[in-house]
Amino acid sequence: MDKLSIDDLDLKNKRVLIRVDFNVPMDKGKVTDDTRIRASLPTIRKVLEQGGKAILISHLGRPEGKIKEELRLNPVAERLGKLLKRRVKKLDDCIGEEVKKIVSQSREDEVILLENLRFHKEEEANDPEFA
Repeated sequence: MDKLSIDDLDLKNKRVLIRVDFNVPMDKGKVTDDTRIRASLPTIRKVLEQGGKAILISHLGRPEGKIKEELRLNPVAERLGKLLKRRVKKLDDCIGEEVKKIVSQSREDEVILLENLRFHKEEEANDPEFA
């Protein structure tokens, strides 16, 4: 059986969860190298062009399961928005009822970046329930 690619899928009116690598170098709250962000652009654009909702998840740094302000994904969302030339909705968590509600109420063609997965210790522990 052949593997499916994003080109084989009908993404119209679908929520598409994309694991991206936004573990980028930062200095004083600014992204200093956006190579990894740029690498995600074709996939994100493909979802949007097909009428889907792009929900992005990533980690940044090693916060060891604790919230560290300097490892929030806000600067990444800002840089991604500039590269896409559109607003990126950045949420303050990656799990929970509030996240579900915001994602379900958002429009198709929106880009939503969930907060750093590693703020939850279960991420680095490879907890299947967290996944």
